[in-house]
Amino acid sequence: MTSTDVTREADDSGPGGYAAARLRLLTEGARSGPPRRRALSELTDDWLSGLFAAGAAGLTGLAGPKGLTGVSLVAVGGYGRGELSPRSDLDLLLLHDGGDDKAVAALADRLWYPVWDLGIDLDHSVRTPQQARRTAGEDLKVQLGLLDARHLAGDLGLTTALRTAVLADWRNQAPKRLPELRELCAGRAERQGELQYLLEPDLKEARGGLRDATALRAVAASWLADAPREGLADARRRLLDVRDALHLTTGRATDRLALQEQDQVAAELGLLDADALLRQVYEAARVISYAGDVTWREVGRVLRSRSVRPRLRAMMNGGKPVAERSPLAEGVVEQDGEAVLARTARPERDPVLPLRAAAAAAQAGLPLSLHAVRRLAATARPLPTPWPAEAREQLVTLLGSGRPTVPVWEALEAEGLVTRLLPDWERVRCRPQRNAVHLWTVDRHLIETAVRAAGFARRVHRPDLLLVAALLHDIGKGWPGDHSVAGETIARDVATRVGFDRADVAVLATLVRHHLLLVETATRRDLDDPATVRAVADAVGTEHTLELLHALTEADALATGPAAWSSWRGSLVADLVKRVAGVLAGEPPTEPAATAPPTAEQERLAVEAFRTGGPVLALRAQTEPPPADPAPAADPEPLGPELLGVELLIAVPDQEGVLPAVAGVLAMHRLTVRTAELRSLPLPHGVEGSVLLLDWRVAAQYGSLPQAARLRADLVRALDGTLDIAGRLAERDAAHPRRRGVEPPPPRVTVAPAASRLATVIEVRAQDAPGLLFRLGRALEGAGVRVRSAHVSTLGANAVDAFYVTGPQGARLPGEAAVAVVRELEESLGA
Repeated sequence: MTSTDVTREADDSGPGGYAAARLRLLTEGARSGPPRRRALSELTDDWLSGLFAAGAAGLTGLAGPKGLTGVSLVAVGGYGRGELSPRSDLDLLLLHDGGDDKAVAALADRLWYPVWDLGIDLDHSVRTPQQARRTAGEDLKVQLGLLDARHLAGDLGLTTALRTAVLADWRNQAPKRLPELRELCAGRAERQGELQYLLEPDLKEARGGLRDATALRAVAASWLADAPREGLADARRRLLDVRDALHLTTGRATDRLALQEQDQVAAELGLLDADALLRQVYEAARVISYAGDVTWREVGRVLRSRSVRPRLRAMMNGGKPVAERSPLAEGVVEQDGEAVLARTARPERDPVLPLRAAAAAAQAGLPLSLHAVRRLAATARPLPTPWPAEAREQLVTLLGSGRPTVPVWEALEAEGLVTRLLPDWERVRCRPQRNAVHLWTVDRHLIETAVRAAGFARRVHRPDLLLVAALLHDIGKGWPGDHSVAGETIARDVATRVGFDRADVAVLATLVRHHLLLVETATRRDLDDPATVRAVADAVGTEHTLELLHALTEADALATGPAAWSSWRGSLVADLVKRVAGVLAGEPPTEPAATAPPTAEQERLAVEAFRTGGPVLALRAQTEPPPADPAPAADPEPLGPELLGVELLIAVPDQEGVLPAVAGVLAMHRLTVRTAELRSLPLPHGVEGSVLLLDWRVAAQYGSLPQAARLRADLVRALDGTLDIAGRLAERDAAHPRRRGVEPPPPRVTVAPAASRLATVIEVRAQDAPGLLFRLGRALEGAGVRVRSAHVSTLGANAVDAFYVTGPQGARLPGEAAVAVVRELEESLGA
């Protein structure tokens, strides 16, 4: 069916015919994207024109000798631009000259009610041209809508006059209205976040979304400045295509791309999967965001130049101002608040110039001008392999510039210079990370890590290696398999190409391969076990590499997001680093019995538990600040109970069932376990026996924490078997079932080989849920093993737990027994 056929069907059948034609247009597979949006707009235009003509017929005061006069129907906003998505609302203005208010009101009813009857959302107004201009002057959103006004029916001269007047008003008031528009965009970005990084983005409202693209059109209409046009129309089209598919798959007028709908939307667009969809969305948003940055910078420059009186030398130069140019580096100068190329610069003869210009801009805290970046991209020669020493130094300088590195890097990337310098970057560019802990895409996370690492440059002996390792540590995420293993290979290749010598290449490869080693070991392994410390020492190799890895670990975690780092995690990593440094310096690892002596409070609780024969516990808020950081440039970590939770110390005479009992009682009281440590504590000299010490950090899911006495009473009942924890949790889940969103990946249970010479280490990775640790503890008890120690951590929605278990006689489990325990745990998780 052609567009003409659809229109004829709508004309022939009235509103019912429009609904049928609209449905047919939206469900046929032949058209999508811009052709379908145009066809839907044309279909709607014809229907509304018919409603207008039928409604005006017979209304006195609206008909003149040449037909309808003094009233017109105008499409504004997205409909005015002809961008109707399947569930878009209609933005309509009934414009009149004020001649017959009653007739206009009657016409409005004959227009609006058929629209409402079809269930189409309608944003409508009835105004004279004077009222429309006055409202636009008071409400910026109305002004923006009128800039896209398009005549539908009635008095064409009335519509044309309004369009001309509105555009003239906008251009005359641009110096006042554009700053207001910029604040509107900034406020929206603050509320909605950046489209190019969100896992569930709002395609319209987030920064880099459709509203920002509309704002750039408005800036261009002001004639004050213009946006970079290359790729902008295509980016807008891609976002509109995604919104169309979202409307069709959900059947709702929504702009939020929810996780559970992304696979369907991807299929509707013919994309491979949800990751391909997000990557396309991110790329489009990045184009719009960068265009916005450049445009608003130009607006600011123009407005500043208009507000400053011409200088005397400008008058002496015939009235033409002379721009000041201050040198920044060879071939790079500052002009009008930007880093630009000097007049003598020759990119075609100077292959290092792109990196030199970027480093100079970042060091000066200036943006790199659009003209400079485009000239570099168009004319700069490629760097030889290996890079000359200056190129490597300029890259390190750029990465070490801190926060100003980000906009400069984005400018290079927008014009394709980053992938030209580092071809492997293409695989991580705009790559989403489906983990709630991560705030950024892979490529932005790498830059954020370099920004954080720049703050640690004074605490390492080779800051250049730290910065390059920060840039490359997750580069393997663009390849299948373990990204650390893949990244090691890529890092060797990149480091060699960049010009590092063989020894430095080996260090960089080690840093990339083991960038997760310290934090994973510190939070999931028993640091009192000499095998743990020795394994890390063997992997790292030297004290200098350990120093770099420590700084990289912290920079990586800080760049990931607030859930990935805390003073507690920092102290665990620092403790591990201290122990490993001792081994690398030739000191023998201390035996478990000689390490980590109990504190006075822990010893007091242990003696009390042994004396009473029951559990003893203490609650203490964790609000102490972390130790002084030698790198003051790093952003301070927010402190408070909301981050660190409350420390719960429990001492219990050594017996079976302690872990599931404690975990179950905490789950009953709706306490979230953030970290958990369990170990056997020998009693003071002269006292026979041992006590289990549990040092947990917990937080209330909502409300206040329960009283310690109440927790102890329930724990006593759980240990003696009179409290049915499983039944209580099942009843609660049945009464208040959890809302299910996206199906999480299946849990994974593994045995960590050679992780300890004293116990078998079993790792569990699963979706965090109330009662998870209770189920795991009960499964371990059912398997007949003893939990020597447990190391539990929660990262966003993911639980990562490690259990050091032995057989009844205290020895490591044989292979078959370990496999049986793994199966028991998998069954408890429903895997």
